This record gives sequence, C-alpha cells and structure tokens, in this order.
Amino acid sequence: MKLQVILHGSFGQHFEQIRAVAGVFRTAGVEILAPKSLEITALKDSFLLLENEENLDPRYVELQYLHQLQKLGPNGFSYFVNPGGYIGRSAAFELGIALASNVPCYFSHKPKDLPIYVPNAHILSPELLAERIFARQQLPQANHKTRQSRLYKMMQQLVGPGSVVAAGAIIEYQSSSNSLPEVLLVKTHKWNNRYSIVGGKVRSGERLYQALTREVSEETGLKTEVAQHICTFDQIKNSGYYLDYIHHMFVDYTVKSSSRHVKLNDEAQNYVWAPAEQALAELDIEPNARHTLQQYVNQQLIPA
Repeated sequence: MKLQVILHGSFGQHFEQIRAVAGVFRTAGVEILAPKSLEITALKDSFLLLENEENLDPRYVELQYLHQLQKLGPNGFSYFVNPGGYIGRSAAFELGIALASNVPCYFSHKPKDLPIYVPNAHILSPELLAERIFARQQLPQANHKTRQSRLYKMMQQLVGPGSVVAAGAIIEYQSSSNSLPEVLLVKTHKWNNRYSIVGGKVRSGERLYQALTREVSEETGLKTEVAQHICTFDQIKNSGYYLDYIHHMFVDYTVKSSSRHVKLNDEAQNYVWAPAEQALAELDIEPNARHTLQQYVNQQLIPA
C-alpha cells in the first residue's frame, strides 16, 4: 500500500521534531510530499524558508505547500507535529484547509491551542501510526460511538465536502465482433475486498471524460475511449460507506479498451475480466458497482 504524507507544524519552534518525524515515516516507506527539503536557509517576515525557497514570497510558499494536499492519493494523510499540543498560526491555517479538503489528519499530541475535536485514534506518535497502518493496511479509523459522537458529527457537517462527484467506468473489452464482451472488475480493500468498477472523484476544474480517462489510466494502465453514459445516481445507503453529511453522486460510463493487459496501481489488489451477467451472478460486488453493472446489462438487452 503506497502511503503519502504532508507534515505540518511550527517550523520556528518544532523543526527538529518535524525532521525526526520525517525520518520515521521515510524509514516506514511513507512518501513525504511536503516539506520537500528539511534544511532552513532563510528567514523572511518571521517566516522560515527552506532550501530553494529563499527568493520566494512567503505567501506563495504557503499556498504551494497547501496545493500539495490536492496531490495526496487515496492513502494520503496530514500529520501535525505539535509537541505540548501547540499547533501555531500557520499550521492552524493548514489544518483548516486540510479538513475542508477531506484529508485525514493525525496529531502527535492532543491540540491545546485550538478548540477542535480530534478523536483519540487520530492522536498517535509517528512510530505507532506507521506500525498500525502496516499492520492493518489502512489508516486508523476513529470509533465515534461514544459520548463525543455529537461533536464529531457537528465537525463533519461543518468541514465535510458537501457534494462529491465520482466518475466510474465499466471497462469493456471485445476480442472480435462475434465474441461476448467482457468487463473489468477490481477487488479493492476500499470496499472490504469486494469487487467494484474503476473510478474516482472528479477533481476541481476537471470534466467527466477527463476524470474517467485519468482514473482508468492511473488504476489500470489501459488506454481507453469513453463511450455511452450508463447511469447517474446517489450513493446507495446500505453500501457500507454512506455518510449522511456528504452528497456522494456517481456518474458512470461504458469505456472501451482494445487491450486486456492490466497494470494495477496500489488502489486494488486483484482484477478479473468476465461477461457482465456472469460477474453479477458469481462475484461479490459492492452495491454501487452492482447497480451500475446491472444498468449496463439492461442497456445491452435493448435492441439497437
């Protein structure tokens, strides 16, 4: 599982601790997206600048840092190095952007200078966090069935993304005009090791067809052509991942591939090509993908 992290904290007060945390995560195989450098080379307007930032406007440096949040993959997270509970002004700004971007946030200590709700499962030393991630092959999840669950729900309603549009692809391969088309399904830990279709969130400023081709390329390595629209629907409530504070909408298309040679990235662990009706009958498919696949089959039954 490929992990990516962005480190946050007061460079002025805790830079040596941030440097040490970076070492822990690198040793554990976690990619550090930011900071890129761990060498302070300048001070401008009370803002510490790192290597190759000496001639840059501190505001540009901060915005560039925040843009790294958009580059985090599905297993990406933010880690706040806050000894004694101190977050600081710049890191507090970064925390707000991270929460608004729906990035999982973890802390070395319980924050004390901000009135923010943080579940205990998100307060971990870097060593313990790395250990738990690799033991369970997923980021630690908080148990909100506690007396603080109301606080968590209020927090999520405030900073949650509101509406999320995901583009999904029924990837179709047909070896000849006389053969039965096959579709690609991937088995992924994101859906408790059930099968699903390839797809992902549409990024800001991205069109649906761009999101589809990007997601298919990233997750399978296939070169494809977007074909007809299959269906658009709200996330199914009993799918196991429904959150009432997020409007999650799926827009799914048939995508045609001229190859069956799949190169999975770390988002899926296995894949299968199969005729759609056979897949529906024999495979354990998560509910949202099953809905789309059934709609795809129904379309194939309609006379041209």
